Amino acid sequence: MGIKTDYKHTFLASYGGYITQAVVNNFLPLLFLIFQDTFGIPLEQITLLVTINFFVQLIIDLASAKFVDRIGYRKCLVGAHILACVGIAGLSILPFIMPPFIGLLICVVVYAVGGGLDEVLISPLVESCPSDNKAGAMGLLHSFYCWGCVGTILLSTLFLYGFGKDSWRILALLWAVVPALIAVYFSQVPIPPIYEEGEKGMGLLELCKSKIFWVMAVLILCAGGSEQAMSQWASAFAESALGVPKTLGDLMGPCFFAVLMGLSRVFYAKISAKVDILKYMIFCGALCIVSYMIAAFSPLPMLSLIGCGICGFSVGAMWPGTYSAAAAAVPRGGTAMFALLALAGDAGCSGGPTLVGMISGAMDGGLKSGLPFGAIFPAALIIACFIARGLTGRKAR
Repeated sequence: MGIKTDYKHTFLASYGGYITQAVVNNFLPLLFLIFQDTFGIPLEQITLLVTINFFVQLIIDLASAKFVDRIGYRKCLVGAHILACVGIAGLSILPFIMPPFIGLLICVVVYAVGGGLDEVLISPLVESCPSDNKAGAMGLLHSFYCWGCVGTILLSTLFLYGFGKDSWRILALLWAVVPALIAVYFSQVPIPPIYEEGEKGMGLLELCKSKIFWVMAVLILCAGGSEQAMSQWASAFAESALGVPKTLGDLMGPCFFAVLMGLSRVFYAKISAKVDILKYMIFCGALCIVSYMIAAFSPLPMLSLIGCGICGFSVGAMWPGTYSAAAAAVPRGGTAMFALLALAGDAGCSGGPTLVGMISGAMDGGLKSGLPFGAIFPAALIIACFIARGLTGRKAR
């Protein structure tokens, strides 16, 4: 069976797409201090680039529902990875031929468009591929984002340590090779029809009239909030529990969280054919609440770090599980549904840390005083799962 007819290659290309997404979101923050030293840009201005990255992805989440089906999945997937390649490679060029911050900003906007398209396109593509276990395929797909995060952080750190900080421009060009190769791969793999023959995807207005869609939107918002409200603590927990310098804590904490989240998604992929997705997510939500309480109230730093890791494991199935449950409950949702779910999920990723930070500031007891309130997200997820089960009246697979 050739590459153009073998859907295994579609799955592999999709895994590569999620690794690209991980590079897009995690590479730039590793260079913050280097940019500050090299270009003399204030750190506050540099960190704004991360906000812009996610803001652009949010816009793409919303806009893509209108144009993806018209342009076609293959063209959009290839284009997304070309944009990611150009944006990442441009980091090593544009800041040196124009005002540095403007050059960095242009690169971020370009690769953020590619990252936003990846987020919207790849999950419905995998959902449409022939598979005996679609929920398992979705869980395995999303685990590659976790492995991509770990790989980006560790390989970049080792490269900069081995070749010196001035080698960052070469490193950017090397990372740009990843989306370039995936763009070529997506140009060759088979792209299955997103909708059944003779079927048309739901429009935004029709989708917004669906009660079960709104429940799924709440689910994925809570999944994003549950994940990010804790993950911002990963560095601090590693630093205090292991007694390592801040820089090492910044690496070890996020890697620890991402590894356990990735393992959780692999585990979910293995068992998904045998369990009710929504029931399993209820269990994950309860475990997530426990992890928040351990991390917030434990007097032992090491135990708090373990609580952070348990949270990483508990949130692993929430995002892919919601996608699978939504695809089963709203089979005609198509591109528009996945785009709006991505938008809701990203809103949760932003809202979780914001809520914890605001409450912590109001209580004036440090960030840890606001952490218990992050448990609002998994608690709301549990309630939404029960509502979804009542609306569907059947198991989601």
